[in-house]
Amino acid sequence: MEDILKKKTVFLLVIATAVVMLNATIFAFYALMGFNAQKTKDVLRFFGALRFIETQYVRDVDYTNLIDGAISGMVKTLDDPHSIYLDPKMYELMRSHTEGSFGGVGIVMGFKDNKITVISVMEGTPSEAAGIKTGDEIIAVDGTPTNEIEPEEVVLHIRGEIGTDVTLKIRRAGEEDKDYVVRRATIQVHTVAGQMLPDTDGIGYIRIASFSEHTADEFKDAYHALEKDGVKGMIIDLRENPGGLVTSCVAIANMVVPKGPVVSVVQKDGTREEYKSDLSEEKYPLVVLIDGNSASASEILAGALQDTGAATIVGETSYGKGSVQVILPLYDDDALKLTIAKYYTPSGRSIDGTGIEPDVRVEPQADGAQDVQLLKAIDVMKGKLAGIGANVI
Repeated sequence: MEDILKKKTVFLLVIATAVVMLNATIFAFYALMGFNAQKTKDVLRFFGALRFIETQYVRDVDYTNLIDGAISGMVKTLDDPHSIYLDPKMYELMRSHTEGSFGGVGIVMGFKDNKITVISVMEGTPSEAAGIKTGDEIIAVDGTPTNEIEPEEVVLHIRGEIGTDVTLKIRRAGEEDKDYVVRRATIQVHTVAGQMLPDTDGIGYIRIASFSEHTADEFKDAYHALEKDGVKGMIIDLRENPGGLVTSCVAIANMVVPKGPVVSVVQKDGTREEYKSDLSEEKYPLVVLIDGNSASASEILAGALQDTGAATIVGETSYGKGSVQVILPLYDDDALKLTIAKYYTPSGRSIDGTGIEPDVRVEPQADGAQDVQLLKAIDVMKGKLAGIGANVI
């Protein structure tokens, strides 16, 4: 009997020692990863919950879906619309977009009041052929309600492999909601358009739709074309411009922003990267148009021009996206799109969540019969040119 008790005692001691060693090993492992005791306990809580759900829940569960949901939940607690979890399908769509092999449908979308609205339909595109119209609200994409996903995810859902179909549920004033099947195709997009405005005595107009790889070159061509036409002042239209490449924005800033800082990018640890303009002399007076869908890189350009006094800003308060995102690949063909830094204008303003306030506020006409914002921009420019003329001796 005594031998049996001794054997049980030894056995229990071995088990206890193993448990202690296991816990010590786990704590040591997470300590090496930079986790303190509380973080280690939290990780163990997570794995405990995962194990209970996997083994005790009444129905079968998909392990991968559990992990995907957990990661997505973590990102959503950040309360940052620009940080999202990209599951393998979404990540592949984003990579295809980045690599230029995606197909589009030929619409420009705006995001306002939690609604996805068609701002314009490009001529000769699948959307025009399908009957999509300016002003339509997109309420679902392939059955997924747009109010349940982030705006950037809506874009990724609409884009896809060339030749495939996407179903857009459209809400149109005075009509019942209707599904439109649109076939994706290669969409040729020019991001810059310029012209001399008629009957304005020398006012040029340049529209920048977004900041892509070729935008700076397109802007330079439009800028020089206006110079050849005898331009006296320029209106730069950044309305409905969702942003894009900061490098493209800075390249354009080098043509219009006075010498000095254009934007500073500041990370969590205080690391600062500053982009500068080398422009030695401003050639023309400028007016910039913005609205609630002018975001990111377009706000950088507008903010730099406003802070330096190089332009008068006309329109509405901009979107307020003053942050930098990067794609961080995970380990199962998925990734995180995570905000890692914020933009600051030359004066040190953060526009994140607040946007750029116009110098001259003009609301658009409800029926869109007249572009009253552009008309006001022309009036402001005429005033600038009259002032310049008055100073000539």
